[in-house]
Amino acid sequence: MTYFDLKHVPKNEVVATFELTPCNKGVASKVALESSVGTWTGVKGTVEKLKAKVFYMKKGFIKIGYPVELFEKGNLPQLLSSVAGNIFGMKVLNSLKLVNLDFPKGYVQFFKGPAFGLQGVLEYYGISERPVLGTIVKPKIGLNERNHAKRAYESWIGGMDFVKDDENLTSMRFNNFEKRVVEVLKIQKKAERETGSKKLYAFNVTASVSEMIERAKFVKKNGGRCVMIDVLTAGIGAVQELRNANLGLIIHAHRAMHAAIGRGSFGIDFLVWCKLLRLAGVDQLHAGTVVGKMKGDRQDVFGCYNFLRKKWLSIKPVMPVASGGLHPGHVPFLVENFGIEVVFQFGGGVHGHPFGTVSGSRAVVQAVQASINRVRLKNYAEKHEELKQALKKWSR
Repeated sequence: MTYFDLKHVPKNEVVATFELTPCNKGVASKVALESSVGTWTGVKGTVEKLKAKVFYMKKGFIKIGYPVELFEKGNLPQLLSSVAGNIFGMKVLNSLKLVNLDFPKGYVQFFKGPAFGLQGVLEYYGISERPVLGTIVKPKIGLNERNHAKRAYESWIGGMDFVKDDENLTSMRFNNFEKRVVEVLKIQKKAERETGSKKLYAFNVTASVSEMIERAKFVKKNGGRCVMIDVLTAGIGAVQELRNANLGLIIHAHRAMHAAIGRGSFGIDFLVWCKLLRLAGVDQLHAGTVVGKMKGDRQDVFGCYNFLRKKWLSIKPVMPVASGGLHPGHVPFLVENFGIEVVFQFGGGVHGHPFGTVSGSRAVVQAVQASINRVRLKNYAEKHEELKQALKKWSR
C-alpha cells in the first residue's frame, strides 16, 4: 500500500501542509501512514480507500490529503488526534511543523462557527470608523473584587470599550469569580451611563468543562454579554462545548500556551489554530502584534489576521485582537498594518501610565485619533498631556 502519489488530486479531502526534516519520500510516507490508517508494520484489513496520500513535496514542505471519511463530523479533538497526534513523536523526524490545514465544504458544514463574529461585535458597540479599544485589568493577579471592578471602571471612563480578566485569573480566594462578576457588571452600568457608550467585559470562565459552563451561565444570568476562555489550556473540545451551549454570549479567546505548541522545530503554526477556533465558534481571538513583548513573525501574524477576517463558506469572520506589551506609541503601526476591524488591547500600556489608568486610557484614545487622522503622535501630544506623558515614558 503506497502513501505517496504526486499525481493525486485531492477531492473532498482535508489537506495538511507540513514543514519537515528530513524531507524525502520515505519519511513523508511514514507521516501519512501514521496519521491515517497505518502503523509501523503491515496489518490485515487496512482500508485502502481511507489512507492518506502525500501529493506534494518541495523544498522541505509536503501536503497530505486525508479522505474526509477519516474524521467524525464536528469533532475537532479527533481531527487533531489524527493530523497532529503520534506523528510528532516519530524518531525518523528531526523537525515537524503543521503549518496549514485546508478543509472541504463537506467538513466545514458541520460546525457552527462564531455566534456573533466580527460584525456582531462591532454592531454591539456601534463602532464603524475606528478600532475597538481594550485593556486587561492589571495587576493581573492580586486585586480583590471591588478594586478589580474599580480598575475596569477607570478604564471605561477613560475611553476603553472593552475590559477583560487576564489569562490566569479565574476564581481565587482573594478574588472570587461570582463576586467579581457582580461587582464589575454593577460598575459597568455606571460607566455606560456616564459615557453614553456601550461597554463590554470578558470574564475568564476557564475551568473544567462543567464548571466553565456554570460560570458562563452565571455571567448570563447577571446581565453579562461576554466570557473569555483560555482556548489551548482548556482544550478545543471545551471551546466547542461553550459555543454549543448557545448562551448568547460573545466568546473571547485567549491563546495562552500557544508558543509552547508552535515555537520551535516541532509544533503547530498559529494559522492552524485560527482555522480550528473559527470553526469551534470564538468571536474574538488574540492573533499577535508583530510589535510589543510577544514574539511573532510578521508574515505569520498578517496571515492570521487576513484569514480571520475573510469570507469562509458559512463561517462568520472572527474579530482579531492585538495584545501583548502594547502602549500608545505602537498605535500608528497597528492602525497602518491591521486597520480598524480589530481590537487593540493594552494592559500595562494603560495602567502603567504616570498619571494612572484613566489617563492611560485617554492616551490610547488620543493616539488612535492622531493615527486615523494621519497626524504624528509627537505633534498631537503637544496639546494632549496624557499622550505626551505616555510617549515620554515608553517611546524611547
